[in-house]
Amino acid sequence: MTATASAAKTPPKRRLAAALGTGAPVYALLVLLLAALALTDPGFYEPDRFLAFVKRAAPLVILAAGQYLVIVSGQFDLSVGAIVTAGVVVAAELYGSFPEASWLVVTLALLLGGAVVGLVNGLISTALRVPSFITTLGMMLILEGAVFYWTGGSPHGSLTESFRALGRGTAFGWLPWAVLACAAAGLLAVRLMRSDFGRTLIATGDSERTAALAGVRVHRVRIVAFILSGVAAALAAVLVGGFSGVSAQAGRGLEFEAITAVVLGGVVLGGGRGSVVAAMAGAFSLQALFTLLNLQGVSGALESTVQGFIVIAAVGLGAADFSRLRRRRHSSPGGTPS
Repeated sequence: MTATASAAKTPPKRRLAAALGTGAPVYALLVLLLAALALTDPGFYEPDRFLAFVKRAAPLVILAAGQYLVIVSGQFDLSVGAIVTAGVVVAAELYGSFPEASWLVVTLALLLGGAVVGLVNGLISTALRVPSFITTLGMMLILEGAVFYWTGGSPHGSLTESFRALGRGTAFGWLPWAVLACAAAGLLAVRLMRSDFGRTLIATGDSERTAALAGVRVHRVRIVAFILSGVAAALAAVLVGGFSGVSAQAGRGLEFEAITAVVLGGVVLGGGRGSVVAAMAGAFSLQALFTLLNLQGVSGALESTVQGFIVIAAVGLGAADFSRLRRRRHSSPGGTPS
């Protein structure tokens, strides 16, 4: 029987489930949240307002894509929020000293800085075998402390209109640049995960030893993942600085929101399983949930509480071994498979 004939005999529900993969729950959740937003606020889907929602979600979506690369390889990156804060502050300080600096030069400098931080995280976690949770937690504290020491808690300087255009400006007079940046980052992440590198990244997270025996350079793969996560955080810093301005707390908490989004997308925290599209859908779902809570008058102070429940519930469901439960159901009372 050919593969085409076999696929034709597969029930439509199973084909749909196979296409959606582990991200099926988050896609369903996103549809429900968007429907709830439409019922709560009938004007939500007006083009300007919906694009504004996507623009607000763009930094988190980009961070989730970068965080996914690290988590699916079996690691963590808690430094991305601090990279966002440092990026905004460094850009403001650079413009304070060089007000005529090109926005492109400053943006490239931030992306390079994010890559360097990611490289350091990767080298420490792999070459020195320091757990990535500890490495990136330490990097987060180092960056936050450095920003506070440098600025005294009150950043100086301001961001030029040309630099802020990527975060709050529009292309063609109606399409936010942030939406285009989000779409470009998403397409690059999907293309990357469909390449040989993406497959080796997942194989590394699934079993480091097996991947190494198969010839995968595990350390190199994970270092590249950390570098890309740092670059994604730097790009998010450009967007956050664009529409939020300068703040010494610009990225605070974003690292946990990114992890929550990835977990919500069905990505296994131990690595080796998950979809980058589902991780980005998790970011959109989280932003939609926060927007819905805001429209319902729920205090923003409860966002952390909501994130905590989401992480516990998503990880608990992901850890359940449904295949084992199914095998038990189909086994005979004596234990012999039926």
